[in-house]
Amino acid sequence: MDSIRQAPSRNPATTGEANQPHLLIVEDDGSLAAGLARALGMEGYKVEHLDTGEKAMERMAQVDFDLLVLDIGLPGIDGFEVLRRLRLAGHVMPVLVLTARDAVGDRVHGLDLGADDYMTKPFALPELAARVRALIRRGQAGSGPRTTHGPLELDRAGRRAFLEGAPLELAAREWAVLQILLEKVEKVVSKESFIESLTNWDEDLSSNAIEVYISRLRAKLEPAGIKIRTVRGFGYMLEEYADRKA
Repeated sequence: MDSIRQAPSRNPATTGEANQPHLLIVEDDGSLAAGLARALGMEGYKVEHLDTGEKAMERMAQVDFDLLVLDIGLPGIDGFEVLRRLRLAGHVMPVLVLTARDAVGDRVHGLDLGADDYMTKPFALPELAARVRALIRRGQAGSGPRTTHGPLELDRAGRRAFLEGAPLELAAREWAVLQILLEKVEKVVSKESFIESLTNWDEDLSSNAIEVYISRLRAKLEPAGIKIRTVRGFGYMLEEYADRKA
């Protein structure tokens, strides 16, 4: 199989009991994978392990997992390519990337491809377990219906955005910033609040980075009449769409 088929509908018979999240670990280091599977199993998760990207793609075409723990340095198809194909096929499960690569460029590349969090090796198991819990909570919270704001529509389950009916391309962190703004229309969100919400993604996230994401969103949304206002000294606010003020 050279691509991932469209994500299947959730099936309790293949994804485990309803209250037991089902995790997939893709890691070619057998001892590390065994340790991760054991630790996460003790946390109450159902865990599967595969050692190549090709096997993972085949398995994810059959099962709707609750979380993917993905190594980048895999033999054959690497983790970046698995992630790219995963998102291209419409799979929306949270993805936690594990890798020995600690360069900022690698982290940015992984996050822009759609990773939800990024940890470098070596790491502490208690921290990994905490991040897994946070990602699963985030995935469950983000599985609600579509959100609309004037001509903007966010499909949270499908991780897609549309502006005036056309697909809107958003990098992973732009998507996250926009979701936060949409949850608090006409309310000011401070830079600190954005950083706190996104720290699982990039430990080096700065207030300047938030400014960049806001600037990118403005460039994409303002031509359609969607306004993100800067409230000096406080933060940013997504204004109510003009048509709704009448």
